[in-house]
Amino acid sequence: MSRALFSLNADLARLRSEGYYMRIHGSLLVMREVPYVDSQRRVRTGALVSSLDLAGDRTRKPETHVIHWDGDFPCSAEGVPLQGIAHQSPNTDLGHGLTARHSFSSKPNQDGYPDYYAKMATYATILSGPAAVLQPGISPRLIRGADDDDEPSVFNYLDTASSRVGIGALASKLENEVVGIIGAGGTGSYILDLIAKTPVKEIRLFDNDDFLSHNAFRAPGAPSLEELRDAPKKVHYLKGIYERMHRGIVAHAVKMGADTLGLLDGITFAFISMDAGKEKRAVVAKLEALGVPFIDVGMGLELTNGSLGGILRVTTSTLAKRDHVHQGRISFVGGGGQDVYASNIQVADLNALNACLAVVKWKKLCGFYRDLEQEHHTTYTTDGGMLLNGDQA
Repeated sequence: MSRALFSLNADLARLRSEGYYMRIHGSLLVMREVPYVDSQRRVRTGALVSSLDLAGDRTRKPETHVIHWDGDFPCSAEGVPLQGIAHQSPNTDLGHGLTARHSFSSKPNQDGYPDYYAKMATYATILSGPAAVLQPGISPRLIRGADDDDEPSVFNYLDTASSRVGIGALASKLENEVVGIIGAGGTGSYILDLIAKTPVKEIRLFDNDDFLSHNAFRAPGAPSLEELRDAPKKVHYLKGIYERMHRGIVAHAVKMGADTLGLLDGITFAFISMDAGKEKRAVVAKLEALGVPFIDVGMGLELTNGSLGGILRVTTSTLAKRDHVHQGRISFVGGGGQDVYASNIQVADLNALNACLAVVKWKKLCGFYRDLEQEHHTTYTTDGGMLLNGDQA
């Protein structure tokens, strides 16, 4: 992807053709080995790091004129700090092995920089100018080849959302996860929608059902009439959508049982969004044997006096706490005649909310979100919007 970006965009290509040592890490544009002068009047080198605004694989006008800097605060040839470009000194972990000790602000005019060549080259000139006074001939234009291979990515295009808000280091906490989603119905499909937007290494989908008309009203997106006529397997239909973004999706159109449980080997986390029954019990037993943490989601709805009411459930099982799973928190018996959810009633909003609660909890376990309470069981009641936590680790 990085090589393609340099070849497809004139501003990025010009930076390399003029000899700047350019790389793309994650969704950050990096210029390395930029000379500068420190407070002791020593000539050193640092790295300029900019967020990268893209429309697919095409650069757009930079939204911000601010840039990150990995190095000491730069000075003039006399060792006086260049306060004219001072912005912040946050000591920020940008992710992808990059840090920023400072950020600079030098806005050329009210319209900002027209492209990334102008932005990166301007800052490089500001920083390297004093260094050239002390060491004539030194330059950020190193005229070195593009000796790097593309940085491997699970995405088909760069995740510029994380870099825009500075959470690249947090997103990297999810990179080594191999996530299983067992059950790709209403809630499971929304879980996939959210997980596919994270840099997890692999996503395994498990479901043997067909994607039919009622599923279209409980899943994200909008299938065409032609797609519904083909009655594809749920996992194949969903993979076809989300592999446009995420490369690591594996679809298993199987029913979970003794002969298919081995497909769970190697996962690091599982979301269970399947109907109650012996198959679900077997999945839980397999995950516990593997030592894999998991989240089971559930929903119970009832139609009373012309309106729906019910409870959403998110039950977490980790090595730190599993006993509650077998003490009634998870049902392994199918619902009765009063459970209208079992008849595929259209509640996409509750499916999406249940998925959101589950994925937020997973991100807590990964250290992405703060988790002081460490709850392992959460319920949301529609009447009153009541959210309750329990079963702390």
